[in-house]
Amino acid sequence: MSKWAQGFYDIQNIEKYVGTNKPRYRSGWELSFMRFCDTNDNILQWASEAIQIPYRHPLTGKQTIYVPDFLITYRTRNNTTKAELIEIKPKKQCSPPKTPKRKTKNYLNEVKTWGVNQAKWKAAKEWCDDRKFEFKLITENELGL
Repeated sequence: MSKWAQGFYDIQNIEKYVGTNKPRYRSGWELSFMRFCDTNDNILQWASEAIQIPYRHPLTGKQTIYVPDFLITYRTRNNTTKAELIEIKPKKQCSPPKTPKRKTKNYLNEVKTWGVNQAKWKAAKEWCDDRKFEFKLITENELGL
């Protein structure tokens, strides 16, 4: 499945979707996760791009907004309910870039992306901690792609 797929997801189990807008996927990975949320019996509720979290952009210093990919509520194996904020990212973006012998433009872009992601994820974790939610990064590895 292409990670570059884009479009709107047609919800099958409308009673589970609690977002205000029709879910839009920006990658095949997000589409796979939407299908999982929509069809998995243990997912009780889900929403796409439903939460706005303020954070300070590390490169500009300006206050801006981070919109995580998903908010889900699910039933655990112990039959308890748990809420998670989910971000779908390529595994490559989930760890700091390795310093090359030459600092290319591509490397500098990876460093910038890493810095911005770190600021977003810190804000998301704090937001979740305040609400007793969990913040989770999901990569192509966890999606089995």
